[in-house]
Amino acid sequence: MSTGDLAARQAALVAALVAGAPLPPGFAAEPVAAARTALLRKRAGEVARHWPLLAAGLGARWPELFLHWADGRPGAGSLRDGWDFARHLRDAGTLPPLGAEELAAREAGHRYDGQAAPRPRPLPAWGRAGGAVAVQLAGRVRLLRPARR
Repeated sequence: MSTGDLAARQAALVAALVAGAPLPPGFAAEPVAAARTALLRKRAGEVARHWPLLAAGLGARWPELFLHWADGRPGAGSLRDGWDFARHLRDAGTLPPLGAEELAAREAGHRYDGQAAPRPRPLPAWGRAGGAVAVQLAGRVRLLRPARR
């Protein structure tokens, strides 16, 4: 087996593990599925560290909901994964109040289009989510109105 063949097989396995690609030939489905689930759980933990209020607002449902959303989506980094997940919940009308406040604060402080890395917003700026309103003045983000409970 050439180095190029090995690299292609490794890339196919990584794609199956983290991006929902089909399982490459020669690999057993059950161990790969178990590894994939473990990686998704690890990813959920990393996102929860960057988005603690969102995770707390979802409580015991956090791992299940995040894993369902993340399954088949390649990771974009913990901050961006959490941002995309929070926006998904907002658009579905299921964003919890704590998550809405965290999302509003993030959107007041940074501009994120879902593609490129978040960038600081010029001052002053504001963000809204789920009824929560946050404003950034003098480099500090303040919650003006909490989310509806």
